[in-house]
Amino acid sequence: MKSRSLVAAVAVIATLASGCASQSALRATAPPPQPARDAAPAPEPSPTPKPGEKPKKESKKGATEKGLASWYGEPYHGRRTASGEIYDMHEMTAAHRTLAFGTVVKVERRDTGADVRVRVNDRGPFVRGRIIDLSYAAAKKIGLDRDGVAPVKVVVVGSEKTPKTKAKEEARAAEHPEGGDCLWIQVGAFGDLENARRAERRLESAGETAVIIEGPGGLHRVRLGPFDNEKDAVKALERIGRDWPEAKAVPCG
Repeated sequence: MKSRSLVAAVAVIATLASGCASQSALRATAPPPQPARDAAPAPEPSPTPKPGEKPKKESKKGATEKGLASWYGEPYHGRRTASGEIYDMHEMTAAHRTLAFGTVVKVERRDTGADVRVRVNDRGPFVRGRIIDLSYAAAKKIGLDRDGVAPVKVVVVGSEKTPKTKAKEEARAAEHPEGGDCLWIQVGAFGDLENARRAERRLESAGETAVIIEGPGGLHRVRLGPFDNEKDAVKALERIGRDWPEAKAVPCG
C-alpha cells in the first residue's frame, strides 16, 4: 500500500516538474516585450490669434528664447496670415505669438544643431511650451518635418518689411501723392443696415472701434478710424486682414 502511494507521489512530482520545465522553456525562448514606439507628434496648425492680443515691438538683435518648435503646411497654404500676406508653405517664414511682423530670427535645433533663418509673418502657436511655428520649407531644412516637434533656440537677427506691407505702402503713396494724413479703413459697404450692424458688432468683439456711415445710394459703410497717419491705418489693416480681406484705406472727407 505504501509502495503504491509512493509511486503515485513520484508521478505527481514528475508531472509538476515537467510543467514547470515547459513554462521555463517558453519564458526562455519567447522574445521580450517591445516598448510601444512613440508616434511622431503631428505638426501643429497655425491657430487664430487671440482676440485683442497685441504684438510686442520688435525685440533687439540678439534676443534669445528657448522652447519647442512645430510646423504647419496644408491646409493653410494659400490662406491669409495674420500679417495680411498669403501663406506660402514653401517660403522661409514662421508664426510667433508676439514678435513684430517682419522680424527675422535664426531657429536652431538644440538636439541636432541644425538651423534656419525665417521671417515672422503670422501668429502662433498657442500651445504651452511651443514658441514658434515654422513653414513647411523651413521645417524641412532642419528635419522638423519628420519629427513634428523639437527643442529649439530662437535668436533675433534682424528685420525686414513684409511683402504685404511694402505693397500697401506703395499703394498708399500712389493714391495720396500729396501725403494726406487723415484715413479711414473701410471694411465693407452694405445695402442692408442689419448686415452693417452685424459687421460692426463682430469688429467690436475683436477689440476694434467701428462706425457705420451712410453713403450714397443707401449704402451703409462700416469703417475703422479715422487715423491721423498712414502708419496707424496700415496697422489696423494688418490686424483685421485675416477676417476682412477686402478692407481698404480711404481718405477722409
